[in-house]
Parts: sequence; structure tokens; C-alpha cells
Amino acid sequence: MGFLWTIAELLVALVFIIASFLLTAVVSEAYRRRHNNTHVDAPAFFEDPNSLKQVPFPHIHEPAEKYISLVIPAFNEEHRLLGALDETINYLQERAAKDKSFTYEVVIVDDGSADATKRVAFDFVKKYTVDNVRVILLGRNHGKGEAIRKGMLHSRGELLLMLDADGATKVTDLEKLENQIHAVARKEFHLGESTSSDSSFRISDIPLAAFGSRAHLEEKALATRKWYRNFLMKGFHLVVLLTAGSGIRDTQCGFKMFTRAAARKLFTNIRLKRWCFDVE
Repeated sequence: MGFLWTIAELLVALVFIIASFLLTAVVSEAYRRRHNNTHVDAPAFFEDPNSLKQVPFPHIHEPAEKYISLVIPAFNEEHRLLGALDETINYLQERAAKDKSFTYEVVIVDDGSADATKRVAFDFVKKYTVDNVRVILLGRNHGKGEAIRKGMLHSRGELLLMLDADGATKVTDLEKLENQIHAVARKEFHLGESTSSDSSFRISDIPLAAFGSRAHLEEKALATRKWYRNFLMKGFHLVVLLTAGSGIRDTQCGFKMFTRAAARKLFTNIRLKRWCFDVE
């Protein structure tokens, strides 16, 4: 009996040590995140590899100069970025050719990549000019949330779209988000039909956002992923449901559009720098 009690006591002690370690780790991480809200200082200028001149950074508080900005965070994406940018810019050029009022920019945020992501990005600046493609270099890796925040704060669009560098979502799908924003603006704010060039309609002044969703693909994903990944995913969804509400089915989809007013409110106040910034 004494031997059994000794084993039980060892197990209790082990559980206590593990629990203490986990609690300490959670408290330490919470403290670090609470006080880690100092963001990356932006350089004062974009680099223009064609003229070698410096182009001043715009800021989200300034009036819009373009109809739409596409913000692409990139970390070690030299292989996937090329194809994604080709598809994206081809679409934007085709649309601009059909509608002269459609103006755009692509803002690539290199989040401290160790590969040739920077070179690929600057090749596109050389090809399409710094007015249409711009690169922000963060120097070292800070996280997707910080890269998105930096791109949003220094974009010129009335509408600002975040999308991933892997090309997982077709760029043409931005029209679905765009149409939803305009539809809600017309319905909720009693604004008439408009185009991006209609000066009487300033979509940039109305705080609206539209989020892409992959929730309709969840059943297929559940069947192909390992059980523990599904367990973690369901647990994460539960936490989000309890803390953020049930209005958004897919917080992590990297395809979100904001009006300039919404981006100004959100990205000047965001604190989290890495993947969970979507929930914030």
C-alpha cells in the first residue's frame, strides 16, 4: 500500500509541475502580448528602382488617391509570389482598360523574408512602376498581422483588400466583396447607384468591411485533415464564438476588404502582430 501511495504522490507531483509550467507559460505569454504593442516604424519613403528616387509614404489618414489598394503580406514567398502577382496585375490592368476610373495599386509587404521575395517584388515595381506596385520592407519577421497593418496604413485606396501571396483565392473574387460593400452602403446609408469616379459618393468615408469565407469547404477539409488538427480547429472556433460572437464563420480567411474609413479605425488600433490578429 505504501508503494502505491508513493506512485500516486509522484503522479500528483508530476501533474502539479506540468500544470504550474503551463500556467506560467500562459501568464508569461499574456504579459508579453499585453506589453508588446510597439509596432514597426515605417521608413519615410518607398524605393523606386527605376528612377532611384524616393517616393514619400502616404498615410491612411490622408485622402484616397486610388480606387483600390491590394495589400499582400509575403514571408519567404519567392516561388508563389510570382504567379500570384502575374494573375493579380493582369486582372487589374484588364479592368482598368475597360473602366478609366478604375485606379489601383499593389502593396507588397516583405515580412523579413530570407529568400528572394524582395527581388521578385522589386522586379514587378520595375515592370509596372512605383505608382502601381510598391514594396514595404519590414527588415525582420514580425508576423502577418504586422505586415497587413503596415500595408493598410500606407495604402492609397478608397477600398483596401488584404490577400495572401500564395494565390489561394482568385483575385477576381474581390468583385464579390466590392459589390457587397457597395450594396450595404446603398441600403444602409441610402446612397444611390454609383461608380468609383462619382464624386458625390464617397465609399471611402463609410466604415464597412466584407470578409471572404471558406466555411462551405469545411466538410471536405475535415475529411482530409488529421483528427487532432480538426480537434484544435473546433476548439479554436469555440473560443472565437464565445469571445467574438457568431457573426463571422471564417475569421482566418486571408481575403478581406475594408473601406478607407474602416481600415483607419481598425489598423490604427490593432495590437496583435501574428496570425490571431484576424480575430482581434
